[in-house]
Amino acid sequence: MLIGVPKEVKTAEYRVGLVPASVRELVLHGHEVLVQSTAGDGIGCPDSAYRAAGAEIARDTQEVFGRAAMIVKVKELQPNERPLLRSGQILFTYLHLAPDPHQTAALMQSGAIAIAYETVTDPAGGLPLLAPMSEVAGRMSIQVGAHCLEKRQGGSGMLLGGVPGVPAAKVVILGGGVVGTNAARMAMGLEAKVTVIDKSLRRLYDLDLQFGAKLSTIFATADAIETQIADADLVIGAALVAGAAAPRLVTREMVKRMRNGSVMVDVSIDQGGCFETSRPTTHADPTFVEEGVVHYCVTNMPGAVARTSAFALNNATLPFTIALADKGWRKALKDDGHLRNGLNVAEGRVVHAAVASALGLEALPVERVLAAQ
Repeated sequence: MLIGVPKEVKTAEYRVGLVPASVRELVLHGHEVLVQSTAGDGIGCPDSAYRAAGAEIARDTQEVFGRAAMIVKVKELQPNERPLLRSGQILFTYLHLAPDPHQTAALMQSGAIAIAYETVTDPAGGLPLLAPMSEVAGRMSIQVGAHCLEKRQGGSGMLLGGVPGVPAAKVVILGGGVVGTNAARMAMGLEAKVTVIDKSLRRLYDLDLQFGAKLSTIFATADAIETQIADADLVIGAALVAGAAAPRLVTREMVKRMRNGSVMVDVSIDQGGCFETSRPTTHADPTFVEEGVVHYCVTNMPGAVARTSAFALNNATLPFTIALADKGWRKALKDDGHLRNGLNVAEGRVVHAAVASALGLEALPVERVLAAQ
């Protein structure tokens, strides 16, 4: 199979779909890889590294999309990329379709096979291709939140960990999954006062065992969220429902009750955001102020640490990329129910039930898709 890797074009996105080591593995499996020139420059992998791994270098995006049978990316298709997709072509990348009807319509119209990293599952019920970026985003959320608390950034002027004689900042994390756990670890490392709110008692129990008395855990109710964020200095939105729009956990009225200069980092923004006051931002212009509160809502947070993120992502995606290339998408999905959960759009229809529900569409049963020849 000829696998194409275009250069990412989303604002300040420096990651790349395949690193040279992944290219080499695919070549060893008998496949060809076409990488757009300079696609890996942002992670310190020049064209020469890709040539050494066995890739062919393409002059532009049009050549990659025009020749490849499968496109491997990082971020969702941008408007200028969507017309390049063709019927039957495999697209393997993050899609985040639930809050994005325009991209969904373009994928349906293209007739392509769109498989989303964020809905591939594993035997433990996790999301193995989302987890590496969730780890990065969780850790970054505290880093950027601490920066936004600085006075010049519009924040209240608090040091996250305080100093002797001055209280540390209060950090409230909504969601105790991969993002929330990594955010909590970083915030406690900086000696902030940290509270995690989650609706799973089992998850709260696990967090209590992991971190002990340094971490406060609270069962999620509207009252608990309202009470805890009212005097929070930094709130991290880390709620996720696989494939679906993020739950709106914080209303505008709750935000109004927060102190001026407090900071909210909405890691859930890729799926629509879990704060009513959130709207997508970019690394070029990452923050805005609503109701006196600084909001950081960048939709590709891990892109800021592109090298770490790209290699971590490839570690997780490569086995699935190889399976799709070796077997073709139908057999690969038939053989692996977890990869099958990644199928979002096929044959002009939305296949993933949560995505379809979020967009008010009827899902095409995946069994019908796989049964067709």
